[in-house]
Amino acid sequence: MSTLPVVAAVDGSDDSRRALDWAVAAARRRGAPLRVAHVRHHSAWTQPGAPVVVPPPPKDDPVLADVRARLADTEDPPDTEYLALDGAPGALLPELGAEAQLLVLGSRGRGGFASLLLGSNGLTAARDAECPVVVVPRPGREVDDTFPAGPGPRVVVGLKVDGPDDATLDLAFTEAALRGARLQVIAAYPWPIQTWVSPGDLAAPVYDQRAIEHETRTLADGFLAPHRTRHPGVAAEPLPLPGDAAALLVAASKDADLVVVGRHRRRLLVPARMLGSVTHAVLLHAASPVAVVPPPPAEE
Repeated sequence: MSTLPVVAAVDGSDDSRRALDWAVAAARRRGAPLRVAHVRHHSAWTQPGAPVVVPPPPKDDPVLADVRARLADTEDPPDTEYLALDGAPGALLPELGAEAQLLVLGSRGRGGFASLLLGSNGLTAARDAECPVVVVPRPGREVDDTFPAGPGPRVVVGLKVDGPDDATLDLAFTEAALRGARLQVIAAYPWPIQTWVSPGDLAAPVYDQRAIEHETRTLADGFLAPHRTRHPGVAAEPLPLPGDAAALLVAASKDADLVVVGRHRRRLLVPARMLGSVTHAVLLHAASPVAVVPPPPAEE
């Protein structure tokens, strides 16, 4: 297991306290140190003649003091380092992922609009950080409860059978193994398949849904095979399901321990980093914590 720290981004909000609790548990499971980071968004610019607002020194940072008090009441806390940084959170938070095995933050911070489901810092970190980013949502998100979840702890991962992502599967298997959880692998396929005949006309599908489902399951089992070998204790269940991948993953998030999704790979004609539409939708609407996994550097 990596000795890199689990990083928790805090700002004194209830959302960041939930993220801190999640990060503490993750560090314990991984046998990793914890790094608690507070990015203080202070600006040195003032109007002429006005006093300059200077942030308190790190040892007197009230947000970090609150975290110290919170961890003092925690049984068997991990080795913890405290870090106070001054600057723009959207720029500094992703940089913290360069020397971390996980970066954990709440779905929203203290700023922004109360109606936002996910703050800009969460989106930026998930898009730009070099390590997996876990976003812990606020409790009470309602999702479709018709998904066959089953009993016991559960990790959910999305698998695109025409473009599998080994880094995403690896994190999902690792988290399931650390938690003693089942792994549900959502492999979505489009259905019904419509064929355009002429403008305004659609032909009836000529595909056999059972054949498509069987082929999707066969491909999924093939991609899962090496990960099953590395994690023999993880019961991985491929679920080939018709419909929209984002909607299926959001529905599966109800009562899940974690949903794992991959970040969009860079393309020749789209070189900028992007989350991808499925990952974006899952971050906005999932009821469970969501881990966004970056592609390996070679694919970036």
